[in-house]
Amino acid sequence: MKNELLQLLRTRLKSLEGSVLPASLDVELLQLERTRDASHGDFACNIALRLAKSLGRKPRELAAQIVAAIGEDPLIERIEIAGAGFINIFVSHQRYCEELRQIHITGAQYGRHTLASPKKILLEFVSANPTGPMHVGHGRQAAYGDALGKILAAAGHEVFREYYINDAGRQTEILAVSVWLRYLERCGKLIKFPENGYRGDYLLPLAADLQARLGETLTCNAQALFDGLPPDAPEGNKDEHVDALILRCRQLIGEEAWQHLLSFSLEQMLAEIRDDLAAFSIGFDRWTSERAFAESGAIEHALDRLRARDLLYVKDGAEWFKATDFGDDEDRVVIRENGVKTYFASDIAYHLDKRERGFDLLIDVLGADHHGYVARLRGGLQAFGHPGDCLEVCLVQLVSLFRDGVKLSMGKREGNFVTLRQLREEVGNDACRIFYLMRSNDQALDFDLELAKSKSNENPVFYVQYAHARVASVLREIDARALSYQADQAATWLQTDGSNLLSGPHAEHLLKMASRYPEIIEQAAAQRAPHALVHYLRELANALHSFYNAERILVEDERLRHARVYALQAVQQVLRNGLALLGAHAPDSM
Repeated sequence: MKNELLQLLRTRLKSLEGSVLPASLDVELLQLERTRDASHGDFACNIALRLAKSLGRKPRELAAQIVAAIGEDPLIERIEIAGAGFINIFVSHQRYCEELRQIHITGAQYGRHTLASPKKILLEFVSANPTGPMHVGHGRQAAYGDALGKILAAAGHEVFREYYINDAGRQTEILAVSVWLRYLERCGKLIKFPENGYRGDYLLPLAADLQARLGETLTCNAQALFDGLPPDAPEGNKDEHVDALILRCRQLIGEEAWQHLLSFSLEQMLAEIRDDLAAFSIGFDRWTSERAFAESGAIEHALDRLRARDLLYVKDGAEWFKATDFGDDEDRVVIRENGVKTYFASDIAYHLDKRERGFDLLIDVLGADHHGYVARLRGGLQAFGHPGDCLEVCLVQLVSLFRDGVKLSMGKREGNFVTLRQLREEVGNDACRIFYLMRSNDQALDFDLELAKSKSNENPVFYVQYAHARVASVLREIDARALSYQADQAATWLQTDGSNLLSGPHAEHLLKMASRYPEIIEQAAAQRAPHALVHYLRELANALHSFYNAERILVEDERLRHARVYALQAVQQVLRNGLALLGAHAPDSM
Protein backbone atom coordinates (compact mmCIF):
# COMPACT_ATOMS: atom_id res chain seq x y z
CA MET A 1 0.00 0.00 0.00
CA LYS A 2 2.87 2.36 0.79
CA ASN A 3 4.39 1.82 -2.66
CA GLU A 4 0.99 2.30 -4.29
CA LEU A 5 0.60 5.63 -2.52
CA LEU A 6 4.15 6.68 -3.41
CA GLN A 7 3.49 5.97 -7.07
CA LEU A 8 0.28 8.01 -6.95
CA LEU A 9 2.08 11.00 -5.39
CA ARG A 10 4.94 10.87 -7.89
CA THR A 11 2.49 10.83 -10.78
CA ARG A 12 0.44 13.74 -9.42
CA LEU A 13 3.50 15.87 -8.58
CA LYS A 14 4.73 15.67 -12.17
CA SER A 15 2.34 18.56 -12.93
CA LEU A 16 4.33 20.82 -10.57
CA GLU A 17 7.77 20.08 -12.00
CA GLY A 18 9.37 23.12 -13.55
CA SER A 19 7.02 25.52 -11.78
CA VAL A 20 6.36 24.91 -8.10
CA LEU A 21 8.88 22.07 -7.88
CA PRO A 22 12.32 21.59 -9.48
CA ALA A 23 12.27 20.75 -13.19
CA SER A 24 13.43 17.20 -12.55
CA LEU A 25 12.32 16.18 -9.09
CA ASP A 26 14.57 13.65 -7.36
CA VAL A 27 12.15 10.83 -6.55
CA GLU A 28 14.22 9.98 -3.45
CA LEU A 29 13.08 13.26 -1.91
CA LEU A 30 9.52 11.96 -1.87
CA GLN A 31 9.34 9.70 1.16
CA LEU A 32 6.47 8.36 3.23
CA GLU A 33 6.65 7.25 6.83
CA ARG A 34 3.99 5.50 8.86
CA THR A 35 2.72 7.81 11.58
CA ARG A 36 2.89 6.76 15.21
CA ASP A 37 -0.29 8.59 16.13
CA ALA A 38 -3.44 7.60 14.19
CA SER A 39 -4.80 11.13 14.64
CA HIS A 40 -1.97 12.29 12.34
CA GLY A 41 -3.11 10.00 9.54
CA ASP A 42 -1.59 6.82 8.18
CA PHE A 43 1.42 8.28 6.39
CA ALA A 44 3.40 11.50 6.75
CA CYS A 45 5.42 13.20 4.01
CA ASN A 46 8.00 15.94 4.65
CA ILE A 47 8.84 16.85 1.06
CA ALA A 48 7.70 20.47 1.55
CA LEU A 49 10.08 20.87 4.47
CA ARG A 50 12.96 19.35 2.49
CA LEU A 51 12.48 21.55 -0.58
CA ALA A 52 11.30 24.85 0.96
CA LYS A 53 14.72 26.35 1.70
CA SER A 54 16.26 25.60 -1.70
CA LEU A 55 13.14 27.00 -3.43
CA GLY A 56 12.94 30.08 -1.21
CA ARG A 57 9.42 29.17 -0.12
CA LYS A 58 7.54 28.85 3.16
CA PRO A 59 7.06 25.12 3.91
CA ARG A 60 3.31 25.34 4.68
CA GLU A 61 2.59 27.33 1.51
CA LEU A 62 4.57 24.82 -0.56
CA ALA A 63 2.76 21.95 1.19
CA ALA A 64 -0.61 23.50 0.29
CA GLN A 65 0.31 23.59 -3.41
CA ILE A 66 1.49 19.98 -3.26
CA VAL A 67 -1.74 18.88 -1.58
CA ALA A 68 -3.78 20.69 -4.22
CA ALA A 69 -1.85 18.89 -6.96
CA ILE A 70 -2.48 15.50 -5.36
CA GLY A 71 -6.22 16.11 -5.48
CA GLU A 72 -8.73 13.32 -4.94
CA ASP A 73 -8.28 9.58 -5.36
CA PRO A 74 -10.14 6.49 -4.05
CA LEU A 75 -6.95 5.55 -2.20
CA ILE A 76 -7.02 8.71 -0.09
CA GLU A 77 -9.69 9.69 2.42
CA ARG A 78 -8.21 13.10 3.16
CA ILE A 79 -4.95 15.04 3.46
CA GLU A 80 -3.99 17.50 6.20
CA ILE A 81 -1.11 19.91 6.60
CA ALA A 82 0.37 19.83 10.09
CA GLY A 83 3.06 21.66 12.00
CA ALA A 84 5.72 23.44 10.01
CA GLY A 85 4.63 21.79 6.76
CA PHE A 86 4.15 18.04 7.20
CA ILE A 87 1.65 16.44 4.83
CA ASN A 88 -0.44 13.85 6.68
CA ILE A 89 -2.31 11.38 4.52
CA PHE A 90 -5.34 9.39 5.66
CA VAL A 91 -5.86 6.25 3.56
CA SER A 92 -9.42 5.31 2.70
CA HIS A 93 -10.81 2.66 5.02
CA GLN A 94 -12.42 1.02 1.99
CA ARG A 95 -8.93 0.61 0.53
CA TYR A 96 -7.87 -1.28 3.63
CA CYS A 97 -10.88 -3.55 3.19
CA GLU A 98 -9.83 -4.18 -0.40
CA GLU A 99 -6.35 -5.16 0.79
CA LEU A 100 -7.93 -8.14 2.53
CA ARG A 101 -8.95 -9.48 -0.88
CA GLN A 102 -5.38 -9.07 -2.09
CA ILE A 103 -4.16 -11.15 0.83
CA HIS A 104 -6.70 -13.88 0.07
CA ILE A 105 -5.81 -13.95 -3.63
CA THR A 106 -2.03 -14.01 -3.27
CA GLY A 107 -1.95 -16.25 -0.19
CA ALA A 108 1.59 -17.44 0.59
CA GLN A 109 2.96 -14.91 -1.93
CA TYR A 110 1.48 -11.93 -0.11
CA GLY A 111 4.20 -9.52 0.95
CA ARG A 112 6.77 -10.88 -1.50
CA HIS A 113 8.35 -8.35 -3.86
CA THR A 114 9.54 -8.50 -7.44
CA LEU A 115 12.47 -6.22 -8.25
CA ALA A 116 13.44 -4.97 -11.68
CA SER A 117 17.12 -5.39 -10.78
CA PRO A 118 17.47 -7.88 -7.94
CA LYS A 119 20.86 -8.28 -6.30
CA LYS A 120 22.63 -11.60 -6.45
CA ILE A 121 23.61 -12.13 -2.82
CA LEU A 122 25.94 -14.72 -1.32
CA LEU A 123 24.98 -15.15 2.32
CA GLU A 124 27.56 -16.99 4.41
CA PHE A 125 26.53 -17.86 7.94
CA VAL A 126 27.34 -20.12 10.88
CA SER A 127 30.67 -21.43 9.39
CA ALA A 128 31.56 -22.78 12.83
CA ASN A 129 34.85 -24.62 13.29
CA PRO A 130 34.15 -28.38 13.18
CA THR A 131 35.88 -28.84 16.53
CA GLY A 132 32.74 -29.42 18.56
CA PRO A 133 28.97 -29.61 18.36
CA MET A 134 26.80 -26.58 17.67
CA HIS A 135 26.33 -24.54 20.83
CA VAL A 136 23.70 -21.91 21.64
CA GLY A 137 25.82 -19.11 20.15
CA HIS A 138 26.02 -20.93 16.83
CA GLY A 139 22.27 -21.43 17.06
CA ARG A 140 21.67 -17.70 17.14
CA GLN A 141 23.86 -17.21 14.07
CA ALA A 142 21.99 -20.03 12.31
CA ALA A 143 18.54 -18.62 13.12
CA TYR A 144 19.59 -15.10 12.15
CA GLY A 145 21.28 -16.10 8.90
CA ASP A 146 18.44 -18.36 7.80
CA ALA A 147 15.74 -15.76 8.56
CA LEU A 148 17.76 -13.02 6.88
CA GLY A 149 18.13 -15.16 3.77
CA LYS A 150 14.40 -15.85 3.63
CA ILE A 151 13.56 -12.17 4.15
CA LEU A 152 16.02 -10.99 1.48
CA ALA A 153 14.48 -13.49 -0.95
CA ALA A 154 10.98 -12.28 -0.04
CA ALA A 155 12.18 -8.73 -0.75
CA GLY A 156 13.01 -9.80 -4.30
CA HIS A 157 16.71 -10.66 -4.20
CA GLU A 158 18.49 -13.81 -5.39
CA VAL A 159 20.02 -15.40 -2.29
CA PHE A 160 22.65 -18.17 -2.25
CA ARG A 161 23.45 -19.69 1.16
CA GLU A 162 26.92 -20.97 1.93
CA TYR A 163 28.75 -22.61 4.87
CA TYR A 164 32.54 -22.27 4.97
CA ILE A 165 34.03 -25.27 6.75
CA ASN A 166 37.11 -24.21 8.73
CA ASP A 167 38.69 -27.65 8.43
CA ALA A 168 42.31 -26.52 8.18
CA GLY A 169 44.75 -25.08 10.68
CA ARG A 170 45.84 -25.53 14.25
CA GLN A 171 42.41 -25.88 15.89
CA THR A 172 41.62 -28.95 13.81
CA GLU A 173 44.93 -30.51 14.86
CA ILE A 174 44.09 -29.84 18.52
CA LEU A 175 40.77 -31.60 17.92
CA ALA A 176 42.52 -34.64 16.41
CA VAL A 177 45.05 -34.96 19.22
CA SER A 178 42.23 -34.55 21.79
CA VAL A 179 40.32 -37.43 20.17
CA TRP A 180 43.49 -39.52 20.17
CA LEU A 181 44.11 -38.88 23.87
CA ARG A 182 40.54 -39.94 24.72
CA TYR A 183 41.16 -43.04 22.59
CA LEU A 184 44.33 -43.80 24.59
CA GLU A 185 42.31 -43.48 27.80
CA ARG A 186 39.82 -46.05 26.48
CA CYS A 187 42.77 -48.32 25.75
CA GLY A 188 43.82 -48.13 29.42
CA LYS A 189 46.55 -45.49 29.16
CA LEU A 190 46.94 -42.95 31.97
CA ILE A 191 46.89 -39.55 30.30
CA LYS A 192 47.24 -36.05 31.67
CA PHE A 193 44.90 -34.16 29.41
CA PRO A 194 46.37 -30.87 28.10
CA GLU A 195 44.94 -27.57 29.30
CA ASN A 196 44.51 -26.39 25.71
CA GLY A 197 42.82 -29.55 24.49
CA TYR A 198 39.10 -30.01 23.83
CA ARG A 199 37.74 -31.46 27.05
CA GLY A 200 34.06 -31.94 26.27
CA ASP A 201 32.33 -35.29 26.66
CA TYR A 202 31.28 -35.00 23.01
CA LEU A 203 34.69 -36.52 22.12
CA LEU A 204 34.02 -39.75 24.01
CA PRO A 205 31.79 -41.30 21.29
CA LEU A 206 34.44 -40.44 18.69
CA ALA A 207 37.13 -42.16 20.77
CA ALA A 208 34.89 -45.21 21.18
CA ASP A 209 34.23 -45.32 17.43
CA LEU A 210 37.96 -45.01 16.70
CA GLN A 211 38.71 -47.90 19.04
CA ALA A 212 35.97 -50.02 17.46
CA ARG A 213 37.44 -49.39 14.01
CA LEU A 214 41.16 -49.72 14.75
CA GLY A 215 41.41 -51.65 17.99
CA GLU A 216 44.62 -50.62 19.79
CA THR A 217 46.74 -50.06 16.68
CA LEU A 218 47.20 -46.35 17.47
CA THR A 219 48.32 -46.80 21.09
CA CYS A 220 51.75 -45.87 22.39
CA ASN A 221 53.72 -45.81 25.60
CA ALA A 222 52.30 -43.01 27.73
CA GLN A 223 55.71 -42.19 29.14
CA ALA A 224 57.18 -41.82 25.66
CA LEU A 225 54.31 -39.51 24.73
CA PHE A 226 55.12 -36.88 27.34
CA ASP A 227 58.90 -37.24 27.78
CA GLY A 228 60.70 -34.04 26.90
CA LEU A 229 57.60 -31.98 26.13
CA PRO A 230 57.45 -28.35 27.26
CA PRO A 231 55.52 -28.11 30.57
CA ASP A 232 51.79 -27.46 30.39
CA ALA A 233 49.98 -24.67 32.23
CA PRO A 234 50.02 -23.51 34.94
CA GLU A 235 53.78 -24.20 35.23
CA GLY A 236 54.44 -23.67 31.53
CA ASN A 237 52.87 -22.40 28.30
CA LYS A 238 49.73 -24.31 27.30
CA ASP A 239 50.06 -23.37 23.61
CA GLU A 240 53.65 -24.60 23.35
CA HIS A 241 52.69 -27.77 25.20
CA VAL A 242 49.79 -28.72 22.96
CA ASP A 243 51.74 -27.88 19.78
CA ALA A 244 54.57 -30.16 20.93
CA LEU A 245 52.03 -32.84 21.82
CA ILE A 246 50.60 -32.71 18.29
CA LEU A 247 54.07 -33.12 16.81
CA ARG A 248 54.84 -36.03 19.16
CA CYS A 249 51.58 -37.74 18.18
CA ARG A 250 52.48 -37.48 14.49
CA GLN A 251 55.89 -38.95 15.19
CA LEU A 252 54.57 -41.84 17.26
CA ILE A 253 51.71 -43.01 15.02
CA GLY A 254 53.16 -41.97 11.67
CA GLU A 255 52.01 -39.36 9.17
CA GLU A 256 49.58 -41.65 7.33
CA ALA A 257 47.79 -42.59 10.55
CA TRP A 258 47.80 -38.95 11.66
CA GLN A 259 46.11 -37.82 8.47
CA HIS A 260 43.53 -40.58 8.91
CA LEU A 261 42.96 -39.47 12.52
CA LEU A 262 42.58 -35.84 11.45
CA SER A 263 40.12 -36.68 8.66
CA PHE A 264 38.15 -39.03 10.91
CA SER A 265 37.80 -36.40 13.67
CA LEU A 266 36.71 -33.67 11.26
CA GLU A 267 34.26 -35.88 9.38
CA GLN A 268 32.61 -37.04 12.58
CA MET A 269 32.23 -33.52 13.97
CA LEU A 270 31.02 -32.13 10.64
CA ALA A 271 28.44 -34.92 10.38
CA GLU A 272 27.11 -33.89 13.79
CA ILE A 273 26.98 -30.22 12.75
CA ARG A 274 25.09 -31.13 9.58
CA ASP A 275 22.61 -33.20 11.61
CA ASP A 276 22.08 -30.37 14.11
CA LEU A 277 21.46 -27.81 11.37
CA ALA A 278 19.13 -30.13 9.47
CA ALA A 279 17.12 -30.77 12.64
CA PHE A 280 16.94 -26.99 13.09
CA SER A 281 15.64 -26.73 9.49
CA ILE A 282 18.72 -24.82 8.32
CA GLY A 283 19.85 -25.55 4.77
CA PHE A 284 22.72 -24.41 2.59
CA ASP A 285 23.20 -24.31 -1.17
CA ARG A 286 26.89 -25.07 -0.83
CA TRP A 287 29.40 -26.26 1.77
CA THR A 288 32.94 -25.05 1.03
CA SER A 289 35.87 -26.87 2.62
CA GLU A 290 38.81 -24.66 3.55
CA ARG A 291 41.18 -27.60 2.99
CA ALA A 292 39.77 -28.31 -0.47
CA PHE A 293 39.78 -24.60 -1.28
CA ALA A 294 43.48 -24.37 -0.40
CA GLU A 295 44.30 -27.52 -2.40
CA SER A 296 42.52 -26.06 -5.44
CA GLY A 297 45.21 -23.39 -5.80
CA ALA A 298 42.71 -20.55 -5.21
CA ILE A 299 44.81 -18.99 -2.44
CA GLU A 300 47.95 -18.94 -4.58
CA HIS A 301 45.87 -17.48 -7.42
CA ALA A 302 44.80 -14.62 -5.17
CA LEU A 303 48.33 -13.99 -3.85
CA ASP A 304 49.72 -13.96 -7.40
CA ARG A 305 47.21 -11.26 -8.30
CA LEU A 306 48.37 -9.18 -5.32
CA ARG A 307 52.03 -9.70 -6.26
CA ALA A 308 51.26 -8.55 -9.80
CA ARG A 309 49.83 -5.35 -8.32
CA ASP A 310 52.92 -4.90 -6.10
CA LEU A 311 50.78 -5.21 -2.98
CA LEU A 312 52.89 -7.88 -1.24
CA TYR A 313 56.38 -7.48 0.23
CA VAL A 314 58.82 -9.60 2.26
CA LYS A 315 59.94 -8.64 5.78
CA ASP A 316 61.56 -10.80 8.47
CA GLY A 317 61.18 -13.85 6.24
CA ALA A 318 57.38 -13.46 5.99
CA GLU A 319 55.27 -12.10 3.15
CA TRP A 320 53.02 -9.15 3.98
CA PHE A 321 49.96 -7.55 2.37
CA LYS A 322 49.96 -3.74 2.17
CA ALA A 323 46.72 -3.49 4.13
CA THR A 324 47.45 0.08 5.23
CA ASP A 325 47.04 1.17 1.59
CA PHE A 326 43.36 0.29 2.01
CA GLY A 327 42.58 1.85 5.38
CA ASP A 328 43.76 -0.89 7.77
CA ASP A 329 45.75 0.17 10.82
CA GLU A 330 48.66 -2.17 9.98
CA ASP A 331 49.91 -4.44 7.21
CA ARG A 332 48.98 -8.13 7.46
CA VAL A 333 51.03 -11.30 7.09
CA VAL A 334 49.79 -13.65 4.35
CA ILE A 335 52.64 -16.19 4.43
CA ARG A 336 54.57 -16.79 7.65
CA GLU A 337 58.33 -17.23 7.78
CA ASN A 338 57.80 -21.01 7.92
CA GLY A 339 55.94 -20.92 4.60
CA VAL A 340 52.49 -21.51 6.10
CA LYS A 341 49.70 -19.32 4.72
CA THR A 342 47.68 -17.36 7.29
CA TYR A 343 43.94 -17.42 7.87
CA PHE A 344 43.84 -13.92 6.41
CA ALA A 345 45.34 -15.14 3.12
CA SER A 346 42.69 -17.85 2.94
CA ASP A 347 39.89 -15.44 3.77
CA ILE A 348 40.73 -12.77 1.21
CA ALA A 349 41.13 -15.47 -1.45
CA TYR A 350 37.77 -16.96 -0.51
CA HIS A 351 36.03 -13.59 -0.77
CA LEU A 352 37.70 -12.97 -4.13
CA ASP A 353 36.35 -16.35 -5.24
CA LYS A 354 32.84 -15.30 -4.19
CA ARG A 355 33.03 -12.20 -6.36
CA GLU A 356 34.50 -14.15 -9.27
CA ARG A 357 31.46 -16.45 -9.07
CA GLY A 358 29.36 -13.41 -9.99
CA PHE A 359 27.80 -12.29 -6.71
CA ASP A 360 26.94 -8.59 -6.39
CA LEU A 361 26.79 -8.51 -2.62
CA LEU A 362 28.59 -10.65 -0.05
CA ILE A 363 27.00 -10.85 3.40
CA ASP A 364 28.94 -12.60 6.15
CA VAL A 365 27.22 -13.45 9.42
CA LEU A 366 29.98 -13.67 12.03
CA GLY A 367 30.40 -13.79 15.77
CA ALA A 368 30.97 -10.60 17.70
CA ASP A 369 34.69 -11.39 18.17
CA HIS A 370 35.28 -10.81 14.43
CA HIS A 371 34.67 -7.05 14.68
CA GLY A 372 38.27 -6.13 13.86
CA TYR A 373 38.32 -8.35 10.81
CA VAL A 374 35.85 -6.39 8.70
CA ALA A 375 38.11 -3.55 7.54
CA ARG A 376 40.91 -5.86 6.42
CA LEU A 377 38.54 -8.10 4.45
CA ARG A 378 37.14 -5.08 2.66
CA GLY A 379 40.66 -3.88 2.05
CA GLY A 380 41.51 -7.24 0.50
CA LEU A 381 38.58 -6.96 -1.90
CA GLN A 382 39.58 -3.40 -2.83
CA ALA A 383 43.09 -4.64 -3.55
CA PHE A 384 41.59 -6.93 -6.20
CA GLY A 385 39.67 -4.01 -7.72
CA HIS A 386 36.29 -4.65 -6.11
CA PRO A 387 34.36 -2.00 -4.15
CA GLY A 388 34.70 -2.35 -0.39
CA ASP A 389 30.96 -1.97 0.11
CA CYS A 390 30.31 -5.17 -1.84
CA LEU A 391 30.98 -6.88 1.51
CA GLU A 392 28.68 -6.51 4.50
CA VAL A 393 29.35 -8.16 7.83
CA CYS A 394 26.51 -8.75 10.28
CA LEU A 395 27.95 -9.40 13.72
CA VAL A 396 25.89 -11.58 16.06
CA GLN A 397 26.36 -10.89 19.75
CA LEU A 398 26.55 -13.46 22.52
CA VAL A 399 23.71 -15.45 24.04
CA SER A 400 23.25 -15.95 27.77
CA LEU A 401 20.92 -18.65 29.01
CA PHE A 402 18.88 -18.07 32.16
CA ARG A 403 17.03 -20.67 34.17
CA ASP A 404 14.81 -19.43 37.02
CA GLY A 405 16.63 -16.10 36.87
CA VAL A 406 20.10 -17.67 37.17
CA LYS A 407 22.61 -17.33 34.35
CA LEU A 408 24.12 -20.63 33.17
CA SER A 409 27.90 -20.83 32.93
CA MET A 410 29.26 -21.84 29.53
CA GLY A 411 32.70 -22.41 28.00
CA LYS A 412 33.33 -24.41 24.83
CA ARG A 413 36.88 -25.64 25.35
CA GLU A 414 36.13 -26.66 28.94
CA GLY A 415 33.14 -28.61 27.66
CA ASN A 416 30.56 -27.08 30.02
CA PHE A 417 28.51 -25.41 27.27
CA VAL A 418 24.89 -26.00 26.33
CA THR A 419 24.53 -27.42 22.84
CA LEU A 420 21.98 -26.27 20.31
CA ARG A 421 20.57 -29.79 20.35
CA GLN A 422 19.98 -29.63 24.11
CA LEU A 423 18.31 -26.25 23.79
CA ARG A 424 16.04 -27.41 20.96
CA GLU A 425 15.05 -30.52 22.87
CA GLU A 426 14.11 -28.45 25.91
CA VAL A 427 12.18 -25.54 24.37
CA GLY A 428 11.47 -26.68 20.78
CA ASN A 429 12.60 -25.37 17.41
CA ASP A 430 9.99 -22.62 17.14
CA ALA A 431 10.84 -21.09 20.51
CA CYS A 432 14.54 -21.32 19.69
CA ARG A 433 14.04 -19.54 16.40
CA ILE A 434 11.88 -16.69 17.60
CA PHE A 435 13.66 -16.10 20.91
CA TYR A 436 16.96 -15.92 19.01
CA LEU A 437 15.41 -13.32 16.69
CA MET A 438 13.59 -11.18 19.25
CA ARG A 439 16.50 -8.76 19.60
CA SER A 440 18.71 -7.11 17.04
CA ASN A 441 21.74 -9.22 16.13
CA ASP A 442 24.08 -6.47 17.36
CA GLN A 443 22.66 -6.68 20.89
CA ALA A 444 23.48 -9.34 23.47
CA LEU A 445 20.61 -11.75 24.05
CA ASP A 446 19.30 -13.06 27.38
CA PHE A 447 17.43 -16.28 26.64
CA ASP A 448 14.88 -17.10 29.36
CA LEU A 449 14.36 -20.86 29.25
CA GLU A 450 11.28 -20.89 31.47
CA LEU A 451 9.58 -18.13 29.48
CA ALA A 452 10.33 -19.92 26.21
CA LYS A 453 8.49 -23.01 27.50
CA SER A 454 5.55 -21.18 29.03
CA LYS A 455 2.07 -21.12 27.53
CA SER A 456 1.29 -17.52 28.38
CA ASN A 457 0.78 -14.21 26.62
CA GLU A 458 4.21 -13.11 27.85
CA ASN A 459 5.77 -15.73 25.61
CA PRO A 460 5.84 -14.12 22.12
CA VAL A 461 6.03 -17.51 20.40
CA PHE A 462 2.90 -18.79 22.11
CA TYR A 463 1.14 -15.44 21.67
CA VAL A 464 1.69 -15.27 17.89
CA GLN A 465 1.04 -18.94 17.22
CA TYR A 466 -2.10 -18.85 19.37
CA ALA A 467 -3.44 -16.01 17.19
CA HIS A 468 -3.06 -18.26 14.14
CA ALA A 469 -4.65 -21.22 15.94
CA ARG A 470 -7.50 -19.02 17.17
CA VAL A 471 -8.62 -18.33 13.61
CA ALA A 472 -8.44 -22.03 12.81
CA SER A 473 -10.73 -22.71 15.78
CA VAL A 474 -13.25 -20.18 14.42
CA LEU A 475 -13.30 -22.01 11.09
CA ARG A 476 -13.81 -25.33 12.86
CA GLU A 477 -16.68 -23.81 14.84
CA ILE A 478 -18.32 -22.66 11.58
CA ASP A 479 -18.29 -26.25 10.36
CA ALA A 480 -19.46 -27.63 13.69
CA ARG A 481 -22.43 -25.26 13.79
CA ALA A 482 -23.16 -25.64 10.06
CA LEU A 483 -23.03 -21.87 9.56
CA SER A 484 -22.78 -20.41 6.09
CA TYR A 485 -19.47 -18.86 5.04
CA GLN A 486 -18.06 -18.34 1.58
CA ALA A 487 -14.92 -16.28 1.09
CA ASP A 488 -15.97 -15.15 -2.39
CA GLN A 489 -19.27 -13.86 -1.05
CA ALA A 490 -17.49 -12.06 1.77
CA ALA A 491 -15.14 -10.39 -0.74
CA THR A 492 -18.11 -9.15 -2.78
CA TRP A 493 -19.86 -7.65 0.22
CA LEU A 494 -16.66 -5.99 1.46
CA GLN A 495 -16.03 -4.50 -1.97
CA THR A 496 -19.34 -2.66 -1.86
CA ASP A 497 -19.76 -2.00 1.85
CA GLY A 498 -16.49 -2.70 3.63
CA SER A 499 -16.41 0.54 5.54
CA ASN A 500 -19.64 -0.35 7.34
CA LEU A 501 -19.08 -4.07 7.77
CA LEU A 502 -15.60 -3.67 9.29
CA SER A 503 -16.03 -0.43 11.17
CA GLY A 504 -14.89 0.50 14.65
CA PRO A 505 -11.42 1.04 16.17
CA HIS A 506 -10.52 -2.64 16.62
CA ALA A 507 -11.40 -3.61 13.05
CA GLU A 508 -9.70 -0.56 11.58
CA HIS A 509 -6.53 -1.18 13.57
CA LEU A 510 -6.49 -4.85 12.54
CA LEU A 511 -6.79 -4.02 8.85
CA LYS A 512 -4.10 -1.35 9.01
CA MET A 513 -1.72 -3.70 10.80
CA ALA A 514 -2.24 -6.47 8.23
CA SER A 515 -1.59 -4.09 5.33
CA ARG A 516 1.81 -3.13 6.76
CA TYR A 517 3.30 -6.60 6.15
CA PRO A 518 4.87 -5.87 2.71
CA GLU A 519 6.49 -2.75 4.14
CA ILE A 520 7.89 -4.72 7.08
CA ILE A 521 9.51 -7.17 4.66
CA GLU A 522 11.19 -4.30 2.80
CA GLN A 523 12.32 -2.73 6.07
CA ALA A 524 13.63 -5.96 7.59
CA ALA A 525 15.53 -6.77 4.38
CA ALA A 526 17.03 -3.29 3.98
CA GLN A 527 18.10 -3.09 7.62
CA ARG A 528 19.15 -6.78 7.84
CA ALA A 529 16.77 -6.94 10.78
CA PRO A 530 14.65 -10.09 11.22
CA HIS A 531 13.73 -8.83 14.69
CA ALA A 532 11.58 -6.16 13.01
CA LEU A 533 9.39 -8.95 11.64
CA VAL A 534 9.17 -10.62 15.06
CA HIS A 535 7.97 -7.39 16.66
CA TYR A 536 5.49 -6.79 13.85
CA LEU A 537 3.97 -10.28 14.16
CA ARG A 538 3.53 -9.75 17.88
CA GLU A 539 1.73 -6.45 17.21
CA LEU A 540 -0.43 -8.09 14.55
CA ALA A 541 -1.30 -10.93 16.93
CA ASN A 542 -2.25 -8.37 19.56
CA ALA A 543 -4.51 -6.61 17.06
CA LEU A 544 -6.18 -9.92 16.21
CA HIS A 545 -6.70 -10.90 19.85
CA SER A 546 -8.11 -7.44 20.64
CA PHE A 547 -10.52 -7.62 17.69
CA TYR A 548 -11.60 -11.14 18.62
CA ASN A 549 -12.24 -10.17 22.24
CA ALA A 550 -14.08 -6.96 21.35
CA GLU A 551 -16.30 -8.24 18.54
CA ARG A 552 -18.40 -11.39 18.34
CA ILE A 553 -17.30 -13.23 15.22
CA LEU A 554 -20.01 -15.80 14.56
CA VAL A 555 -22.97 -13.44 14.75
CA GLU A 556 -26.42 -14.04 13.27
CA ASP A 557 -26.02 -11.21 10.73
CA GLU A 558 -24.73 -13.10 7.70
CA ARG A 559 -22.97 -10.16 6.05
CA LEU A 560 -21.27 -9.12 9.28
CA ARG A 561 -20.21 -12.70 10.05
CA HIS A 562 -18.74 -13.11 6.57
CA ALA A 563 -16.79 -9.86 6.81
CA ARG A 564 -15.30 -10.64 10.21
CA VAL A 565 -14.30 -14.20 9.34
CA TYR A 566 -12.85 -13.01 6.03
CA ALA A 567 -10.73 -10.44 7.88
CA LEU A 568 -9.53 -13.03 10.39
CA GLN A 569 -8.55 -15.42 7.61
CA ALA A 570 -6.52 -12.70 5.89
CA VAL A 571 -4.66 -11.88 9.11
CA GLN A 572 -4.08 -15.59 9.69
CA GLN A 573 -2.45 -15.76 6.25
CA VAL A 574 -0.14 -12.87 7.08
CA LEU A 575 0.82 -14.52 10.38
CA ARG A 576 1.54 -17.75 8.53
CA ASN A 577 3.67 -15.99 5.93
CA GLY A 578 5.67 -14.14 8.57
CA LEU A 579 6.24 -17.20 10.73
CA ALA A 580 7.48 -19.10 7.68
CA LEU A 581 10.15 -16.44 7.05
CA LEU A 582 11.28 -16.80 10.65
CA GLY A 583 11.46 -20.57 10.24
CA ALA A 584 8.61 -21.25 12.68
CA HIS A 585 5.37 -23.21 12.33
CA ALA A 586 1.85 -21.83 12.20
CA PRO A 587 -0.22 -24.41 14.15
CA ASP A 588 -3.98 -24.81 13.79
CA SER A 589 -4.36 -25.83 17.42
CA MET A 590 -2.44 -25.18 20.61
